[in-house]
Amino acid sequence: MTYADLDRPPLDADALRAALVGPGHLWTNVVVTASTASTNADVAAAAGQGAPEGTIHTTEIQTAGRGRLDRSWQAPAGSGIAVSVLLRPTSVPAGRWVWLPLLVGLAVDATVNSFEVSAGLKWPNDVLVGDRKIAGILLERVDTPSGPAAVVGVGLNVSLREDELPVDTATSLAIEGASETDRTIVLRSFLRNLESLYGSWLASKGDPVAGIRDSYVRRCTTIGQQVRVSLPDGSILEGMATGIDDSGRLVVGDQSLSAGDVTHVRSIT
Repeated sequence: MTYADLDRPPLDADALRAALVGPGHLWTNVVVTASTASTNADVAAAAGQGAPEGTIHTTEIQTAGRGRLDRSWQAPAGSGIAVSVLLRPTSVPAGRWVWLPLLVGLAVDATVNSFEVSAGLKWPNDVLVGDRKIAGILLERVDTPSGPAAVVGVGLNVSLREDELPVDTATSLAIEGASETDRTIVLRSFLRNLESLYGSWLASKGDPVAGIRDSYVRRCTTIGQQVRVSLPDGSILEGMATGIDDSGRLVVGDQSLSAGDVTHVRSIT
């Protein structure tokens, strides 16, 4: 097989299916495309057509990727991981679904750290190396013929070079000297980490106190920082971020803030 950039081999769909899909595993299908507008949109469409839990869509290049608050982003082909998965945690109370993006953040954080890059979590949906963003997470709830489902998307910068960064506050595994930058290996590791964490969360009936919240707080670099929170109405809240409550909300001073309550959260240095 030939490809344009020797540092960016294509995703190996067969290897991913062989490693992830089978009896006893969460993952039921892996779809790899050469290009797509949005992997989240692809999974949402598949969910509407009855796709089972564990459906995975990933791509070589995403042309209309979206982050939280519909912020757009795009990266060169083969330079990162854009992946979305379909989850149906129907045994978990709907009010606990807000923990899913935090749980996914733990899986991304574990993956990045496993490749010798020291990362941490920024509430609610970013993974940082120092103060530079290496990954983001987007969760969307969709209604399907068989009930509600969650579409969880992850964008992880893998081989982006300094001159390709969209902003100087971004980074990648390659820039940080990771021990692995083959996207097939990195994606396989992330999906295995997510499967393990998701299984534990389901077993706890979505109780965040049963491990997930404590793990998240330990890994969250927002906790213990003086922060400036921009709110949708244009107002600003400043204070110490002291924890995460049982509903996955950031506690700043005497207020608890959900992801939908905030526009930006920044540490005050």
